[in-house]
Amino acid sequence: MGKATFPVILHEDDAILVVAKPPSFHSLPDRFRPDIPNLREWLRQRYGEVFVVHRLDHDTSGVMVFARTPEAHRDLSLQFEHRRVSKVYHAVVVGVVEDDAFDIDIPLLVDPSAPGRVIPSARGKESLTRVRVRERFQSATLLECEPVTGRQHQVRVHVAAVGHPLLVDSLYGVGDGVYLSALKPRYKKKRTDPERPIINRATLHAWSITILHPANGEPATFTAEHPKDFRALLHALRKYSASSWGEEHGEAI
Repeated sequence: MGKATFPVILHEDDAILVVAKPPSFHSLPDRFRPDIPNLREWLRQRYGEVFVVHRLDHDTSGVMVFARTPEAHRDLSLQFEHRRVSKVYHAVVVGVVEDDAFDIDIPLLVDPSAPGRVIPSARGKESLTRVRVRERFQSATLLECEPVTGRQHQVRVHVAAVGHPLLVDSLYGVGDGVYLSALKPRYKKKRTDPERPIINRATLHAWSITILHPANGEPATFTAEHPKDFRALLHALRKYSASSWGEEHGEAI
């Protein structure tokens, strides 16, 4: 394990707090392991009472909004309920995605045989994710995903359902991690040191969120830059796994 990373405050005012969540933090306290760091308690220690209006999975990094008053909490909760909030995720997925932009419209159902998992099912709830390719590599693609609906694990399950699971995802794909030895030609590993993965958590990052600010009703967009492990993954892919897709298809990348 490397050095612990901590949340970064992106914005604060009397109504809301906007935070960049690192992948090592839970959004809320764990029921069985209250000692594991979680964002709600981290914020409460510094700001007093805060209210949770949405969550990110433990492994997912990125932007989160918290309310600081009951009024702001109620306002934001209604925005989420009525789909007035726009969220954009960056996802590095397996394989080269051919279409530049497309929708994934597949109903999702909480798996009755495996609590905590979600499966595509005609009996599930309506679920829509808008997808756009940002960058292609030799055997992976960086996608921009906008979940129009807000189902549990929606982006992870949707990309897996169309044959392009996250490059790392212990629940819906492969969870071992990405290693430099798999990307770099003639990679030489030190005999004494085990190779550490470039990234060993879900390759998913909540890039931006747009809300109507509860204080004035005006649109407000907040963005969280990629954390260190996500940047390292993209750097390695660009350096050792650059794609010739644009040249082969007569396109500018």
